[in-house]
Amino acid sequence: MEIEVEMGGPDSQNEHQMEDLNQRLEQMEEDSKANNDMPSGQDPAAAAAAQVDYSCTPEEVHLHFQSCGTVNRVTIRSNKYGQPKGYAYVEFLETEAVQEALLLNESELHGRQLKVSAKRTNVPGLKQFRPRRAGFRPRAATTHMPPYIFPPPYGYGKVPRFRMPMRYNPYF
Repeated sequence: MEIEVEMGGPDSQNEHQMEDLNQRLEQMEEDSKANNDMPSGQDPAAAAAAQVDYSCTPEEVHLHFQSCGTVNRVTIRSNKYGQPKGYAYVEFLETEAVQEALLLNESELHGRQLKVSAKRTNVPGLKQFRPRRAGFRPRAATTHMPPYIFPPPYGYGKVPRFRMPMRYNPYF
Protein backbone atom coordinates (compact mmCIF):
# COMPACT_ATOMS: atom_id res chain seq x y z
CA MET A 1 0.00 0.00 0.00
CA GLU A 2 1.63 3.21 -1.24
CA ILE A 3 0.28 6.63 -0.54
CA GLU A 4 1.47 9.74 -2.34
CA VAL A 5 1.01 12.97 -0.48
CA GLU A 6 1.71 16.38 -2.02
CA MET A 7 2.36 19.19 0.32
CA GLY A 8 2.56 22.85 -0.57
CA GLY A 9 5.56 23.27 1.70
CA PRO A 10 9.18 24.07 1.00
CA ASP A 11 9.43 22.07 -2.25
CA SER A 12 6.93 24.23 -4.11
CA GLN A 13 8.62 27.39 -2.79
CA ASN A 14 12.00 26.15 -4.01
CA GLU A 15 10.57 25.38 -7.45
CA HIS A 16 9.05 28.85 -7.63
CA GLN A 17 12.40 30.43 -6.66
CA MET A 18 14.21 28.35 -9.28
CA GLU A 19 11.79 29.55 -11.98
CA ASP A 20 12.40 33.16 -10.95
CA LEU A 21 16.18 32.66 -11.06
CA ASN A 22 15.99 31.06 -14.50
CA GLN A 23 13.92 33.97 -15.82
CA ARG A 24 16.42 36.48 -14.43
CA LEU A 25 19.30 34.52 -15.95
CA GLU A 26 17.66 34.51 -19.38
CA GLN A 27 17.02 38.25 -19.12
CA MET A 28 20.68 38.90 -18.20
CA GLU A 29 21.86 36.80 -21.15
CA GLU A 30 19.64 38.79 -23.52
CA ASP A 31 20.99 42.06 -22.12
CA SER A 32 24.59 40.89 -22.55
CA LYS A 33 23.88 39.87 -26.15
CA ALA A 34 22.43 43.32 -26.80
CA ASN A 35 25.57 45.00 -25.42
CA ASN A 36 28.04 42.90 -27.43
CA ASP A 37 28.08 45.43 -30.28
CA MET A 38 30.35 47.82 -28.34
CA PRO A 39 34.16 47.42 -28.31
CA SER A 40 35.49 45.26 -25.51
CA GLY A 41 36.65 47.08 -22.41
CA GLN A 42 34.95 50.43 -23.02
CA ASP A 43 32.18 51.88 -20.92
CA PRO A 44 29.25 52.65 -23.26
CA ALA A 45 28.24 56.04 -21.86
CA ALA A 46 31.25 57.46 -20.00
CA ALA A 47 34.26 59.59 -20.80
CA ALA A 48 37.52 60.08 -18.92
CA ALA A 49 39.10 63.51 -18.65
CA ALA A 50 42.76 63.80 -17.67
CA GLN A 51 44.75 66.87 -16.54
CA VAL A 52 41.77 68.34 -14.69
CA ASP A 53 42.78 71.28 -12.52
CA TYR A 54 43.02 70.43 -8.82
CA SER A 55 40.71 73.30 -7.87
CA CYS A 56 37.90 72.14 -10.21
CA THR A 57 34.65 71.01 -8.64
CA PRO A 58 32.34 68.36 -10.09
CA GLU A 59 29.80 71.11 -10.89
CA GLU A 60 32.33 72.94 -13.08
CA VAL A 61 33.20 69.74 -14.96
CA HIS A 62 29.46 69.07 -15.30
CA LEU A 63 28.94 72.50 -16.89
CA HIS A 64 31.92 71.98 -19.22
CA PHE A 65 30.55 68.69 -20.59
CA GLN A 66 26.88 69.72 -20.57
CA SER A 67 27.06 70.76 -24.23
CA CYS A 68 27.73 67.12 -25.21
CA GLY A 69 24.56 65.66 -23.72
CA THR A 70 22.78 64.93 -20.47
CA VAL A 71 25.38 64.34 -17.77
CA ASN A 72 24.35 61.67 -15.29
CA ARG A 73 27.31 61.78 -12.90
CA VAL A 74 30.76 63.37 -12.54
CA THR A 75 33.41 61.64 -10.45
CA ILE A 76 36.70 63.36 -9.65
CA ARG A 77 39.21 60.83 -8.35
CA SER A 78 41.11 61.72 -5.19
CA ASN A 79 43.86 60.14 -3.12
CA LYS A 80 43.50 58.81 0.42
CA TYR A 81 43.91 62.29 1.85
CA GLY A 82 41.04 63.71 -0.24
CA GLN A 83 43.23 65.70 -2.63
CA PRO A 84 42.21 65.38 -6.30
CA LYS A 85 44.41 63.24 -8.55
CA GLY A 86 43.78 65.34 -11.65
CA TYR A 87 41.35 63.23 -13.65
CA ALA A 88 37.61 62.85 -13.76
CA TYR A 89 34.99 60.47 -15.13
CA VAL A 90 31.88 61.88 -16.78
CA GLU A 91 28.93 59.53 -17.16
CA PHE A 92 26.24 60.40 -19.72
CA LEU A 93 22.71 59.12 -20.17
CA GLU A 94 23.15 58.68 -23.94
CA THR A 95 25.96 56.70 -25.56
CA GLU A 96 26.16 59.22 -28.42
CA ALA A 97 27.22 61.92 -25.95
CA VAL A 98 30.61 60.20 -25.53
CA GLN A 99 31.44 60.90 -29.19
CA GLU A 100 30.52 64.55 -28.62
CA ALA A 101 32.70 64.63 -25.50
CA LEU A 102 35.68 63.33 -27.48
CA LEU A 103 35.44 66.53 -29.56
CA LEU A 104 36.23 68.47 -26.36
CA ASN A 105 39.72 66.93 -26.31
CA GLU A 106 42.36 69.64 -25.75
CA SER A 107 39.71 72.15 -24.62
CA GLU A 108 40.59 74.42 -21.69
CA LEU A 109 39.11 74.28 -18.21
CA HIS A 110 40.62 76.54 -15.53
CA GLY A 111 43.52 77.31 -17.86
CA ARG A 112 44.52 73.67 -18.40
CA GLN A 113 44.09 71.58 -21.54
CA LEU A 114 41.91 68.54 -20.91
CA LYS A 115 42.67 65.17 -22.46
CA VAL A 116 39.35 63.45 -23.08
CA SER A 117 39.03 59.78 -24.01
CA ALA A 118 36.39 57.08 -23.82
CA LYS A 119 36.37 55.49 -20.39
CA ARG A 120 37.54 51.91 -20.37
CA THR A 121 36.44 49.32 -17.87
CA ASN A 122 38.56 46.55 -16.48
CA VAL A 123 37.51 43.20 -17.85
CA PRO A 124 37.96 40.53 -15.17
CA GLY A 125 40.40 37.80 -16.14
CA LEU A 126 41.89 39.82 -19.00
CA LYS A 127 45.40 40.87 -18.14
CA GLN A 128 47.86 42.30 -20.59
CA PHE A 129 50.82 39.98 -20.95
CA ARG A 130 54.19 41.61 -20.38
CA PRO A 131 57.17 39.43 -21.25
CA ARG A 132 60.25 39.39 -19.08
CA ARG A 133 63.16 41.65 -19.82
CA ALA A 134 65.80 40.30 -22.16
CA GLY A 135 68.75 38.87 -20.29
CA PHE A 136 66.96 38.69 -16.96
CA ARG A 137 67.62 35.47 -15.06
CA PRO A 138 66.36 34.60 -11.62
CA ARG A 139 69.27 34.43 -9.23
CA ALA A 140 70.30 31.24 -7.54
CA ALA A 141 70.63 31.00 -3.77
CA THR A 142 74.45 30.97 -3.84
CA THR A 143 75.06 34.11 -5.92
CA HIS A 144 76.20 36.08 -2.87
CA MET A 145 79.49 34.15 -2.83
CA PRO A 146 82.24 35.06 -5.29
CA PRO A 147 83.43 32.37 -7.65
CA TYR A 148 86.21 30.14 -6.33
CA ILE A 149 89.46 31.20 -7.96
CA PHE A 150 92.27 30.47 -5.50
CA PRO A 151 92.49 29.87 -1.77
CA PRO A 152 93.02 32.96 0.35
CA PRO A 153 96.59 33.29 1.64
CA TYR A 154 95.60 33.51 5.31
CA GLY A 155 93.22 30.55 5.52
CA TYR A 156 89.47 30.38 5.16
CA GLY A 157 87.70 33.09 7.15
CA LYS A 158 90.92 34.62 8.43
CA VAL A 159 91.77 38.21 7.77
CA PRO A 160 95.18 39.72 8.47
CA ARG A 161 95.09 41.87 11.57
CA PHE A 162 97.31 44.83 11.97
CA ARG A 163 99.06 44.95 15.32
CA MET A 164 99.09 48.00 17.46
CA PRO A 165 102.56 49.53 17.64
CA MET A 166 104.36 48.32 20.72
CA ARG A 167 105.04 50.75 23.48
CA TYR A 168 108.07 50.43 25.62
CA ASN A 169 107.10 48.32 28.60
CA PRO A 170 110.11 47.40 30.75
CA TYR A 171 108.25 44.93 33.02
CA PHE A 172 106.70 42.73 30.42
